[in-house]
Amino acid sequence: MRLEFHPEAEVEFIEAAAYYELRVAGLGQRFGADVRRALDMLLAHPEIGIAVDADLRKYALQRFPFSLIYSLSPDVLRVEVLAHQSRRPEYWRSRIDR
Repeated sequence: MRLEFHPEAEVEFIEAAAYYELRVAGLGQRFGADVRRALDMLLAHPEIGIAVDADLRKYALQRFPFSLIYSLSPDVLRVEVLAHQSRRPEYWRSRIDR
């Protein structure tokens, strides 16, 4: 299975990692490792996330307050959003191509 990121999800990842790194040296790297661990789990078990709607699933990171919201096709897992769990709920709905 191939992994893709929505361009805005990629920006969210970079900005969150930079934010954490500015707060504490090395924390941005730990955030990146948590995201990679979640992605590895999803690539191995893509159905593990909780259904958000008919086309989207959500999987929470282990150590940081973020969730990966993703879509699945037979050969692609696409991260649509890297959403903070307590900020602006569902701000991302308008970005999802339907």
